[in-house]
Amino acid sequence: MFEGITRGLGEAIKKLRGRGRLTEANVREGLLQVRTALLDADVNFNVANEFMERVTQKSVGQEVLRTLDPSEQIVQIIYSELVELMGPVDHRFHFAKDRPTVLMLCGLQGSGKTTTAGKLALLLRDKFNKRPLLVAADLQRPAAIDQLKVLGEQLKIDVYSEGAATPDGKGPNPVSVCQNALVHAKNTLYDVVILDTAGRLHIAEMPMEELKQIDRLAKPDDVFFVCDAMTGQDAVNSAKAFNDALDLNGVILTKLDGDARGGAALSIKEVTKVPIKYVGVGEKLQALEEFDPERMAGRIMGHGDVAGIIEKVQRVQAELSQEEIQKQQEKLAKGDFTLDDFRKQFEAMAKMGGMRELVGQMPGMSELIPEGEDPDEAVKRIQGIIDSMTKEERRDPDIIDLSRRRRIAQGSGTEPHEIKQFIGQFDQMRTIMRQMANMSIWQRLKMVMGMGKAGLFQPGAMMPKTKIGTGHRKSPKERAEERKKKRKQDKKKR
Repeated sequence: MFEGITRGLGEAIKKLRGRGRLTEANVREGLLQVRTALLDADVNFNVANEFMERVTQKSVGQEVLRTLDPSEQIVQIIYSELVELMGPVDHRFHFAKDRPTVLMLCGLQGSGKTTTAGKLALLLRDKFNKRPLLVAADLQRPAAIDQLKVLGEQLKIDVYSEGAATPDGKGPNPVSVCQNALVHAKNTLYDVVILDTAGRLHIAEMPMEELKQIDRLAKPDDVFFVCDAMTGQDAVNSAKAFNDALDLNGVILTKLDGDARGGAALSIKEVTKVPIKYVGVGEKLQALEEFDPERMAGRIMGHGDVAGIIEKVQRVQAELSQEEIQKQQEKLAKGDFTLDDFRKQFEAMAKMGGMRELVGQMPGMSELIPEGEDPDEAVKRIQGIIDSMTKEERRDPDIIDLSRRRRIAQGSGTEPHEIKQFIGQFDQMRTIMRQMANMSIWQRLKMVMGMGKAGLFQPGAMMPKTKIGTGHRKSPKERAEERKKKRKQDKKKR
């Protein structure tokens, strides 16, 4: 898998060797083969184009970093973009506290859905110490029920079944089977219920209304789309159709150990905004692994010493950042620290591992982040606000009046009062940083800890709190009401 992309990348890097500077002309020439390799791997056309544009923009005009070859820089840039393209991923399950957790699997026939149900049940039992119940809700294909029962016997995991559907339509139906299974699970103290729903060979033949009804009545905590990696672009189209109907929580990619070209792995998250959470890497029932964007990116890059090159680039960048810090301290002393400088600091933090990881490494500072808060998301919103400003506004935030705040809010997806709050806090922080510019390291540490106790380092102090990882999955009715409100808002804007 990914041999074509790896080969194309290798050829592109050869063309870049020995260059003293990365220019638009030689970068585009070198990356042309990479784009071709992406398309040959059945990566979505728009995803491939946008990916290559981002890589080119980050590469063009970069000076060679000290002793680094441009080809090493391009490896680092492509690797980072691949990781971002496929991540981030949250592998957590949203376990319910007062009832059995419901997981719903959906997908086309032949995608490995029933086998994945067994693998998932085994993972939940062995890793999370849960008592799962498999539910045979694919009644159109009798073999699916028998297959699930065989898997249940092999794994010593119980299977709930009411038999296959009858030709006259008088037998059990999938919706009632799922409802009855939930009642049975609650009465017999099962922790997790896994619904193996019906699949068809083509997306046009899928019983979407039936799946929507199961979704509405069973109220699953997580809905996973099981996707065959070997189907390439078709897998992406199917994922989008299922996501539109069911609001997916994640994708489980199967048959990743085969001769798949890799297009699905690279396209799904970008097209659907639904992350790949798990991957099937073999026929064995234990062969279900957490999807790791970094490992997958390394695999696409052809393994080799990618990690060594990345570390080398980061080490050089760390040295250069010291020079940048010195420049910023000089600017602070003069009192001309701008929002552009402020944004550069966030970019440097992102390169070093993100806000949460950095704060976690500082003794005592991790306790300052409220439980459930995501500093990285808060930082992204702040960057969006700054990016929505003009150069003049970033240089002198004092000129931002109400009309400018409204424009910036519209461009960053925030509210005008949040812009006002952010500018006020930036001014406050700039004043504090000016004071710190001439302090000793011990005086700075004392001041930082004092700010932390005052709550100034809490992400909520910069922007409104975001609620993440609650495990609440909106019902179809709630989602319909949201869409209705959004349409009304859009009409008012027009």
